[in-house]
Amino acid sequence: MQIPENKGTNDSFNSREFHKIPVGPLGIMAMDGSRELCSLINDYIVGWRKDFASNNSEPLLFPGYSRESYLISANCYRFATGEGKAVVNETVRGYDIYIVADVGNYNCRYKMFGMDCPMSPDDHYQDLKRLIAAIGGKARRVSVIMPMLYEGRQHRRISRESLDCALALQELTALGVENIITFDAHDPRVQNSIPLKGFENLRPSYQFIKAMLNNEKGLEIKRDKMLVISPDEGGIERCLYYSNILGLDLGLFYKRRDYTKIVGGRNPIISHEFLGESIDGKDVLIVDDLLSSGESILDICYELKKRKANRIYVAVTFSLFTDGLEEYDKAFKDDIFTKIFSTNLTFRRPELLVSQWYVDVDISKFIAYLIDTLNHDQSISSLMDPSEKIRRILLENQS
Repeated sequence: MQIPENKGTNDSFNSREFHKIPVGPLGIMAMDGSRELCSLINDYIVGWRKDFASNNSEPLLFPGYSRESYLISANCYRFATGEGKAVVNETVRGYDIYIVADVGNYNCRYKMFGMDCPMSPDDHYQDLKRLIAAIGGKARRVSVIMPMLYEGRQHRRISRESLDCALALQELTALGVENIITFDAHDPRVQNSIPLKGFENLRPSYQFIKAMLNNEKGLEIKRDKMLVISPDEGGIERCLYYSNILGLDLGLFYKRRDYTKIVGGRNPIISHEFLGESIDGKDVLIVDDLLSSGESILDICYELKKRKANRIYVAVTFSLFTDGLEEYDKAFKDDIFTKIFSTNLTFRRPELLVSQWYVDVDISKFIAYLIDTLNHDQSISSLMDPSEKIRRILLENQS
């Protein structure tokens, strides 16, 4: 079957052809913290399938293909002691279930012994396991979309320490999860812990580049005008993609650390050292997966300004700002950076969303494409490699 193009968009993914019937009736479960994102995803799929039903002269042979909503009602409750349970409020027998979990949403709260407690990533992860247990094996297939991978930064063992991310992946697959989908994993090699199960690591490269071109008029993406910067050696592969697809040079900052002490679970950074071409007068794009406190990226912005960089843009998949926004507000007023682009894949502070230096990049449509394609058991290769789409928008920008 062919899903017709959604009205009001020129996105080529809408012209996909589906040659298989769905794996099962589609069901999307939104965990606490991801309901807003799931509502956007659901709206896209409902619209596409309604268009298909209204424009297709042949009757739909798959019952429940076009529905008013694909959201499955489910709740995670807490007792006064802090213990919890998950309840699925409608049938899921034979369904193709996609559970969306934002493990980084600290804005979710629960009562424990009368105290108002914010949910930690551990709390979200435990609720995810409860929800899978509540499904009880009745669904035909269960996939987990966890945009920010739980314990993703604890991906390797340096000394005698826990490997939390690998253990979590093994736990989920042992509970019956067939596919785990994440975005911009700190180190995607952690998938080696579950070699016989599906693990997809996606990057919102196209969405970032499109947002930059739409928000920054007159931006010249040329080798003599702009370059890509990796904020550390771990992000080289990510930044190489941007460098190659945009035709720009690549620079690298590496962190000089004090290995004689540990502060906050890690060796403190002494300085950021730069390797690369001259950036005098050039615009700069810094690309990273996670902005936690933001201290490192801000330090790099100051270093770039010392080297006479022109406009500085930051594209980061997850923007947490654990230490608040004050330092970034000050830096923006001092013309240290121009814009920060980040996604709606995790919770963002309300004050961040209204900051004049912040651009929110919506990924809900991309996830809707992903779910719709997987529900038909089709290849997602075109979604994982947006190179052709990026080249097209770059050509459109140059014309």
